[in-house]
This record gives sequence, C-alpha cells and structure tokens, in this order.
Amino acid sequence: TGTVTSLKVIGEAPAAPTVVIPADSKPAILGGTPVRSHPFPDWPIIGENDRQAWSKVLTSGTWNRGPRVALFEETWAKMLGCRHVIATSSGTSALYTSLAALEVGPGDEVIVPPYTFIATISTVLLHHAVPVFVDSDPKTFQIDATKLEAAITDRTRCLLPVHLGGNVADMDRILEISRAHSIPVLEDACQSHLAEWRGKKVGTLGKLGCFSFQASKNLNSGEGGAICGQDDNLMAECASFHNAGRGYEVDSDGNLVPQRGAGFAYARAGDNRRMTEFQGTLLLEQLQRLEAQSRTREENAAYLTQALKEIDGIKPAQHYAGCTRNAYHLYMFRYDPEGFAGLKRSQFLKALQAEGIPCSSGYGPLNREPFLKQTLQSRAFRTIYGERYLGELIERNHCPENDRLCEEAVWLSQTRLLGDQSDMDQIVTAIKKIQNAASEIARL
Repeated sequence: TGTVTSLKVIGEAPAAPTVVIPADSKPAILGGTPVRSHPFPDWPIIGENDRQAWSKVLTSGTWNRGPRVALFEETWAKMLGCRHVIATSSGTSALYTSLAALEVGPGDEVIVPPYTFIATISTVLLHHAVPVFVDSDPKTFQIDATKLEAAITDRTRCLLPVHLGGNVADMDRILEISRAHSIPVLEDACQSHLAEWRGKKVGTLGKLGCFSFQASKNLNSGEGGAICGQDDNLMAECASFHNAGRGYEVDSDGNLVPQRGAGFAYARAGDNRRMTEFQGTLLLEQLQRLEAQSRTREENAAYLTQALKEIDGIKPAQHYAGCTRNAYHLYMFRYDPEGFAGLKRSQFLKALQAEGIPCSSGYGPLNREPFLKQTLQSRAFRTIYGERYLGELIERNHCPENDRLCEEAVWLSQTRLLGDQSDMDQIVTAIKKIQNAASEIARL
C-alpha cells in the first residue's frame, strides 16, 4: 500500500522514443517555427450516430427523464460492475445527492483533498458540513492516504477521496481506515471513467461513487453525472433525493423503481437533480467510442512518459501499485525550473503554448481560496460551529505539499492523447527545444 510506480499501460512498457533536436532549433517564443501548426483532435467527437439519436429524442417529445436515461443507467452499471446507477444532471449533483443520502449535515466533518475541482468542496459546504483537508502526495497528485487517519475526529462523517485526472487514490489504505473507524467512503470519480484499482472499476469500491459527464470529460454529454452503489437502501435514498423526494424501492428483479403512488407523494425532503433524455441519449452514443478512446490515451500516455521521464526537470505523475488502469483525463507532470536554467513555470507554459501545445498550470490550493474563509465566517456556519472551532479548523487545514504541487504542476488535457505517437513526439520536441534555450527565454 502506498507504493508508487511510473504511469504506464499494464504489461510491457513501450520503448522510449528518440527525439533529436537540432542545436540551432529556435523556440517559437523566440521567433522560431512552432513544432505544431495544426490543432489536436476536436472535442467532443461527434458522429452520425450522435446526430440521429439526438434528433429522435427531439421529435419524440419526451425530453425529461425517460427510457434512454434508464437504459444508460443499466449500461453504465454493467460496464462498472455495479448493482445500481442513478443518472443525475451533473457530477456536482451526484456528489450533493450522495452526501445527502449519507446524512452529512451540520456539525459534520468530511475529509477531502485540497487538489480537486471546487465541487468536491462546495457540495460539502452546501450541506453545512465542513471540509477537512488532507495534504497531497506530489508524486501522484492524489490525496496522501498516509496522512488521512490523523485527520479523523469524532465529527468525521465521510471520507471523500478524489481520483484526480483519471488516476486512482490509494484505495487499499483508504478502505482500511474506513473499516477501522466505521466511516463511509464516497469516491469522487468524476474524472476517472473506466479507471481501475486492482481490476475493479473506481466508483464501485466505496459506499457510493460519483461520475461527471461535463463537456471536458472523457465521457461527455455537455453536463451530466451519475451515482453508483451496491447498497439497495442507500441507493434508494439517492434516487429519492434526486427526484424531489419521491419514494423508491427495489423490485423483485433488483431494480430501483418509484414506490406505488409516488407521483405526488413524498418520502423525504428532496431536490431535482434528474438527467434529461438528451443527456442520456448522448451518453449512450458516446459510450460506443469510450473504450477505444481510453486505450488510445493509455498507449500515448505510456509512450509520452517513457520520453519525458528522461528530461531533467520533468517529473511525470506516478501511480500507486494498486492502480491497474489510469483513465488519463489529464496528463500531469511536475516542472522543476532547475532543469531549465531557472526558467519560471509561467514562462515555460507560455513557451510550450507558443509551440502549439496547449497546456495549463492546473488547480490552485482550494484550502487557501478566499471563498472558503468567507463561507466559514458566514452567519450559518458561525451559528452551527462557533468562532473558536472555525478558527481552529483553518489552522488544521494547512497543506504544504499541496502548496508546492500547485507551484509545479503542468497539465495536458485528455485530447492531447487522442492522436498518434507523432503527436507525442511533438510534445517532447517542444519541451526539449525550450530546455535548450531556457536561459534565453528567461531573459524575455
């Protein structure tokens, strides 16, 4: 548990590519010719199947949740190896609904990573619970599970690890802690479609798992999400909450169905987090390409890693030994200026973009964002928790390793990995060009 390995396709690693950079090759940011002059693959990829299926929904008149959403839920459940799936309007809705089903509320603490999208944190706050941040493991970009147990108190209601960027958190250790303290695990798998831990799909390992199908995601319907789980009663609670509080039960075939007479009868306070037929239809059609696209990303990521790990100052993200499949929603690496003659990361990013390689610096430290302090100082939170507790909470939420990670990270989005190996060669070439002229670029 906790052992990290280089990111690669399971099995034989590809041979490292040989990329030779002419000594006089001038970076584009200094007036040279960009390595790449044409865009990477478009996203989303739209096929005739998408157009025809979407048009059928349009003319059917059934635009709200209907049979196509139900079919997607069934299909996604089979792909994940999960008993139940509930489709939602977004990944944020999936998280919010799941936290409601787990009865997270005022007075509770939820353990979270600081390196994630804001929805992981905001959904906790919207239930008037507080996020307790556990520092990042900079080698993997994931929550550092070795520091998780020390953050548990008698207020801890839920462990909320994030499988960031398609990679997988250290689920052996997280589940061990969950069992030892009887605290449920809610997996944020919003970026990790088809990723695996010891051969099992992420999202199926904890009490509940959440996915996002937002426009940038590897499985995309513009907006959309899903909750998966094995527990009939807990998933019935999720179904009820996401459908305005209408009661649900499991029928003789093991399916989640509305209770008889539940049209305008309600079992609990709920919300409307339902998915539409348009979203469900797009997901069913996009699913037809997901496995092939995932394999392409894996192969290209393995090839790229073999090359980048040989470049001084570039440290590709690693994964834990239990990660048997990485979904590569993001290709992430850490940038060390010492390998580039002191060139600042911001200058490196500008130079890489000038070569025709879109990239970004990734997330900032959520535990230090102004919105968090503002929320915790609001009337509601001061009433629930008191000034003393909230002041101590801010002190508990320091994450120095994550602060460092946020200063070093470089992201390439999943579409960079959908081309062929020549595209990976261009990425490597661009980085080597920048390294060769780093001193000159630094003077700009």
